[in-house]
Amino acid sequence: MDLSLVIIIVCVLAAIALVVVFLVFGRSEANFTFDIGGASPRASGGSDSSTEKTSSSRLVGLAAMVGTAFSVLVARLWSMQLVSSEEYAEQAERNRTSTVYTQAPRGRILDRKGREIVGNRPSLTVVASSDVLDDEVEMTLLANLIGMPMQAVRRKIQDTTEGQQSMRTVSVDVSRRVVAFIGEHRELFPGVDIQERTQRSYPHGSLAAHVVGYTGTVTSEQLEASANAGDGEVVYRSGDIVGQTGVELQYESVLQGVRGEQSVYVDADGNVLEYSTNIRPQSGSDLVLTLDLDIQQAAEDSLARVMKQLQDTGYEAEGGCVVAMDCTNGEVIAMASAPTFSPNLFIGGISTADWDALQDEKSHFPMMNRAIGGQYPSGSVIKPLTSFAALDYGIANTGTTWYCPGWWTWTGDPNGLPYMKCWWESGHGTLDLADGITFSCDVVFYEIGKGFYNADNSQGMQETFRRYGLGSKTGIDLPGEEPGRVPDPDWKWDHFKALGYSDEDCTWKGGDNCNIAIGQGDLLVTCLQMVTAYCSIANQGPVWRPHVMKGVRAQVGDGLITEYKNEVIRTVDEDQAFRDLVARGMEGVVYREAESQTIHWTNLDVTVRGKTGTAEQSTGNPIGWFIGYAPAENPKYVIGANMDRVLSGATSSMYVVRDVFGAIYGQPDTAAASTSGNAD
Repeated sequence: MDLSLVIIIVCVLAAIALVVVFLVFGRSEANFTFDIGGASPRASGGSDSSTEKTSSSRLVGLAAMVGTAFSVLVARLWSMQLVSSEEYAEQAERNRTSTVYTQAPRGRILDRKGREIVGNRPSLTVVASSDVLDDEVEMTLLANLIGMPMQAVRRKIQDTTEGQQSMRTVSVDVSRRVVAFIGEHRELFPGVDIQERTQRSYPHGSLAAHVVGYTGTVTSEQLEASANAGDGEVVYRSGDIVGQTGVELQYESVLQGVRGEQSVYVDADGNVLEYSTNIRPQSGSDLVLTLDLDIQQAAEDSLARVMKQLQDTGYEAEGGCVVAMDCTNGEVIAMASAPTFSPNLFIGGISTADWDALQDEKSHFPMMNRAIGGQYPSGSVIKPLTSFAALDYGIANTGTTWYCPGWWTWTGDPNGLPYMKCWWESGHGTLDLADGITFSCDVVFYEIGKGFYNADNSQGMQETFRRYGLGSKTGIDLPGEEPGRVPDPDWKWDHFKALGYSDEDCTWKGGDNCNIAIGQGDLLVTCLQMVTAYCSIANQGPVWRPHVMKGVRAQVGDGLITEYKNEVIRTVDEDQAFRDLVARGMEGVVYREAESQTIHWTNLDVTVRGKTGTAEQSTGNPIGWFIGYAPAENPKYVIGANMDRVLSGATSSMYVVRDVFGAIYGQPDTAAASTSGNAD
């Protein structure tokens, strides 16, 4: 309605109002009477209640009501035309237009050499128009053809998340048989069509599954969070496919493309009349990771093989993990966790049966990335850090020696308490601190724990552990990292008081110090934390933040438009004499502790320094550890592994670390592995 029309309407209404006023007030003689005899007229006077007077009053009231109503109408028309015209025009435009959305292909995930870890593949998809809801026969035939319950087909066609006028997704990855049948019987499926879309592709199956993660339909929490997204952030619509774990989630804004939008004009019944603007979908950017597919494959193969060998000899060996890092920049070149899972299970939506199987405790939690989310006692791999603590705080020096008879008590009396055994029950004899590391003598480290308990700074060990990053997250660019735990008197009191223990049981004791000195008690670490701590030992101070992103690839060419900015997150200062002592002890672990270990390293050209570890758990099932770095003279790589429910680190995780070093340097382990023995 334009302004001229409003003026015409106002004029008409004014005219009508004038007519009504004339009819009411124009005949004033109704208020006079005449004398029959012809005398001059005179006013009738008095309170006239004649019918003429009553009708006149009623007409006046009606005129007032009509005038008021017309005034309101005119005011409203003026408001609609002049004040809110733009708003109503926008509403009218929205009512006659609709938008159909098209998902954009996600960016690929590549390894450091540009090889595809996760890609996209064509997917034949059955779609149906909303009209199919009105045809029970067509829905029944479609349900039977694709093998889906009738009610499920109905729900999918009722889903409008891709737009009111869009075709509704019914089934993805349908067979060629279904496509051919629909094509040959168009008369039976007038509202059904086949579209070629894209789905996530995993050419290497479960390889690096815990790092890359998986995708799924956007959750209500993600929708709510995206509603408040800032500039440049992804805003989701219900039904979008988004990253749920791993790199797919961490770098969602990089991998998620820009959805396509097709504007259409519709009639009052929602039928498409014509098409308007069209924005084509834009693919997400390719993400290049620091992983090396060859090293990653070697890590996963070794984990699976060693676990199988242990299981065949009677050990449960239910899970394990391995992390290989470039200690000069923090790049993670391999990260594996076992048991694993296949991201293919989540394409098109995971079934309830598959999800329950992945969550079943009997399957040993395949969804958990043990490398960053598994928290375990460290066992003897903590002893290099305990040694630095003892040297830094004067509990020991480079010349201190101890005698190990195979047992230990607080007073040295064999009948005293607490009575604790060394893992080598026949005793190691006299050792200095370097030999204490090499032979992993528990007695040496019990004495260090006792020394701290009696020292002025009784928490020197905890302070050292924290300086090396234990008890806090590393900040790796992956979701799900856990912080571990460095226990101290305050933590013990608060924790056990909350559980209802007595004051005596909540009080820190000397035995607590002895336990954490050997990586037992309430100390918890992740594999990534320990690898990062050993990076500081290898680098003689600096620690680079671990990361799996290398950069974002350009749309054209192989170059990177964005690269990860390497960052030193801490530098741990130590006296050079202390570093030399610990290095000597760790080299002895590899080449002196046991011949059964050494034979696996002498067939590798580079010199390796490392540490074995076996940690008891409250369940009584040991965690076997090994962490090493090479080349010893100029360290480049730090590799750490642990394995659950095994005999020891030397008979489990050490083989995995050796295999990964072998993949890096092209020198596989030629010595036969032995899953029996008593080395720590």
